[in-house]
Amino acid sequence: MSDATQVFADHRELLFSIVYNMLGSVTDTEDVLQETWLAWSSRDPDQIDHPRAYLVRVAVNQTLAHQSALRRRRETYVGSWLPEPLLTSADAADHAVQVDTLSIALLVVLETLTPLERAVFILHEVFAYPHTEIAAMIDRTPAAVRQLAHRAREHVQARRPRTQVDRHLHQQVTERFVAAAFDGDLDALMELLAPEVTLWSDGGGKSTVAGPRPIHGPDNVARVLVASAAQPIDGLELHYRQVNGEPSAVLFVQNAPYAVMVVDLTPDGTQVRDIYTISNPDKLTHIPEQVAE
Repeated sequence: MSDATQVFADHRELLFSIVYNMLGSVTDTEDVLQETWLAWSSRDPDQIDHPRAYLVRVAVNQTLAHQSALRRRRETYVGSWLPEPLLTSADAADHAVQVDTLSIALLVVLETLTPLERAVFILHEVFAYPHTEIAAMIDRTPAAVRQLAHRAREHVQARRPRTQVDRHLHQQVTERFVAAAFDGDLDALMELLAPEVTLWSDGGGKSTVAGPRPIHGPDNVARVLVASAAQPIDGLELHYRQVNGEPSAVLFVQNAPYAVMVVDLTPDGTQVRDIYTISNPDKLTHIPEQVAE
């Protein structure tokens, strides 16, 4: 392995984390990393004093350039658009097992930021880059970056206060909810669903699992889940995995990934406030098939 290749490999996890959190798409992240590699491999590494800073700057700007095309695609997307789920469990057959990923719920909120606000939020709040370094990356003044950071932080805090639910409790509530949903247990569902609950489904027009729009309120959500349970799918298998760092349900049909269900809880961890179901097959290509026993 050449020195240039080794340096890039050493920074790949960091680059993947930053770009994925900015785009919410594994496929587009891989495209950006390829472009970053091409820019890096065309340079003489000995002429670059700080390879890490150079690589992050190139990746961030390539990502910002991708944002316009990505947003245009989402404007014509069928139904709700949700981030592409990323397996982060220890048994995930993925190079990005150890990357820092934001939850699906937080990535959904970040979609409402401008591309620059999102970049600054991720670089500063998630990866702890100082405003001065971010300013050099995106060709803005430190004062402008501080203003972007302030707006982004206020926006995110207003829509999703950053609270940490105990992981063990999150796993328990997720399993109770999934069991109630697949059993069609209306009483158990009504007990678990928060008053403000919303069911988000992303099938991209390619899956019968997803509805055309979000469903709000415990009565409506429970009714949809019970109706779905009344139409069982042959060969369906349910497995629990870590998705974007949180306990989630991954559904397989004939060992192929069929859907991912992520449950977001209320701050006290006792009820479900958001359910994200991703069944667009294009967004499940990075989930390995279930090995038949």
